[in-house]
Amino acid sequence: MVDDAVLKKAAETAWTVYRARNPHVDACDSRRSLLERHLLRRREERESDAEELASFGIAYLDRLPSGEC
Repeated sequence: MVDDAVLKKAAETAWTVYRARNPHVDACDSRRSLLERHLLRRREERESDAEELASFGIAYLDRLPSGEC
């Protein structure tokens, strides 16, 4: 299992990249908590490093429908 520091770094990286690609998204958008929960589940499923988790997070955020968040 990945430690909390790696999870936090992955979430921050994924969120930063996502917001850079989508400047209209507010820093406090609900997608941030969805991302963190998604990465937490991923972390529990298997061992991953921060870069891999961040890429999973970015892919997850890109799949979220913009109208539902």
